[in-house]
Amino acid sequence: MIKIAPSILSADFARLGEEVRAVDEAGCDYIHIDVMDGHFVPNLTFGPPVIKCIRPYSKLPFDVHLMINPAQPYLEDYANAGADIITVHAEADIHLDRSLQVIKSLGKKAGVSLNPSTPETVVEHVLDKLDLILVMSVNPGFGGQSFIEAQLEKISRIRRMIGNRPIELEVDGGVNKDTAKAVVDAGAEVLVAGSAVFNGDDYRATIGAITGAIQ
Repeated sequence: MIKIAPSILSADFARLGEEVRAVDEAGCDYIHIDVMDGHFVPNLTFGPPVIKCIRPYSKLPFDVHLMINPAQPYLEDYANAGADIITVHAEADIHLDRSLQVIKSLGKKAGVSLNPSTPETVVEHVLDKLDLILVMSVNPGFGGQSFIEAQLEKISRIRRMIGNRPIELEVDGGVNKDTAKAVVDAGAEVLVAGSAVFNGDDYRATIGAITGAIQ
């Protein structure tokens, strides 16, 4: 089953809790939270206190994508704030295996994210510790970018690499009703959509448009 994970990077920050509740009620599967540090990526977004504040607005899994360097010193803070899935970037973590061990020890699901120019081989030796692989189909740092078509081949290669392992394959960046089918056909199971969901007035309709395009 394909899962939809609206990215609250595109939500109305003035009413963030209500936005989280609204997409929950509209039928999404995860709440995707893009954490940016202004260092690893050129933007600043949410810290643990914000995540803790919005946690009561949804019982859905909080899918926390850490675009920060370093990430390891802050893993416990994000776990305590309410993250259910914690994803770190392979490019930002020279001790990736150790970070994944820490995430698992905190009782959370562990993910690794890959930038568009990063080959899938970097996760080859940590597959046994992964619950999720996140392919960035735009260069991270800003919402509303166009999908990079070259990532479809990478998604397919990762799908084959995963095989029968219980690892979800997630794609983030430029995913909308026009690109969703190609992404799913390549092997993705979790679609992160920011502006494609939040730019409409009816979130159930915008989520439905994405899932409908996959059929």
